[in-house]
Amino acid sequence: MNLQKIIIVTDSSAGIPDELRTKLDICVIPLWLIWDNESYRDGVDILPHTFYQRLRTSSTLPSSTQPAVEEFREFFQNCSRESDAIVSVLASSRISGTVDSALAAKELIPDHPIRVVDSNFTAMGLGFIAVAAARAAASGRSLDQVVGAAEKMRESVHLLFVVDTLEYLHKGGRIGGAKRLFGTALNIKPILHFDQGLIQPLSQARTKKKAVEQMLNIAADRLAGSGMVEAAIVNVDCPEEGEALAKSVKDRFNPSMIYTSYVSPVVGTHVGPGTLGLAFYPES
Repeated sequence: MNLQKIIIVTDSSAGIPDELRTKLDICVIPLWLIWDNESYRDGVDILPHTFYQRLRTSSTLPSSTQPAVEEFREFFQNCSRESDAIVSVLASSRISGTVDSALAAKELIPDHPIRVVDSNFTAMGLGFIAVAAARAAASGRSLDQVVGAAEKMRESVHLLFVVDTLEYLHKGGRIGGAKRLFGTALNIKPILHFDQGLIQPLSQARTKKKAVEQMLNIAADRLAGSGMVEAAIVNVDCPEEGEALAKSVKDRFNPSMIYTSYVSPVVGTHVGPGTLGLAFYPES
């Protein structure tokens, strides 16, 4: 049994349910939201409920940014006092500068082992990868094994989602290959996913109901006959739709656990209200 204490650090875009995050002692560094010349720490100074109320009525859209290198240095320094090593699992470097800030901060603390893992995801795609690392750390695995657990989950996890409109992704510059759908955005409900760290289109439907049905069919295809171990329902200010999706997932796939993931303001500002998603991973 390895006796090292390894702390897992992720960023606020992961949206890990509080009970799970607390149980696994996962530390969260907040991203930043900038709105009308005011700066807010994601999930600290502005909470999802308040944020989405304002977003629906605001004439301006917020932007987001990663923690500065100095913020990461201080965060890692505090974690280092209570750990033998740190594994930091962060939002995709292809949509955020968070990984770059963490890597730069790591160089400023050369006497403490810090490993930075680019998740290639955000929301609960990222969340499940951080959880896998935290579970490995809690079971006494070595630093290399904890990183390996994160990397293995990165290859296994899926995140599918339907947006009400591509407007938010377009304005936030996170639309990736889905740009080609923008011209017909008023007439479709696109199904999107993460592919090599970028948001890419998978399919589209005329109504949200049909888009959700397609999303479940895509999940079934990706499981390829394997069981679904755990799932997380991601909803952006549409809780009733989230509950209905959770029921459909339970009835069809019966995973051992279905989490309800709050969507942080930083993620919400890029996908917009009404977004509905499913994160899951298959039996290995």
